Amino acid sequence: MELVLYSRQGCCLCAGLEDKLRALTPPPRLTVVDVDADPELQARYGLEVPVLAVPRAQAQPAELPRVSPRLMGEALKRWLQQQLETLA
Repeated sequence: MELVLYSRQGCCLCAGLEDKLRALTPPPRLTVVDVDADPELQARYGLEVPVLAVPRAQAQPAELPRVSPRLMGEALKRWLQQQLETLA
């Protein structure tokens, strides 16, 4: 599983989601993108981070619904699998 996490420095929700994703077994391939490093991304996401997306070949990543901060471990893994199934 490959995911993109749109994030920003100092965001506790962003850091929390990143930690939870990295703790999954097996962990997904995770690319963390700092939205403040790109004016276009900063304008697009503003304060709406964290945003989780799935990369697609030759297209914009498909954004997933907002992840509940309460999800972790197996519940987060099941949620991710359900979201990926809806994209297939």
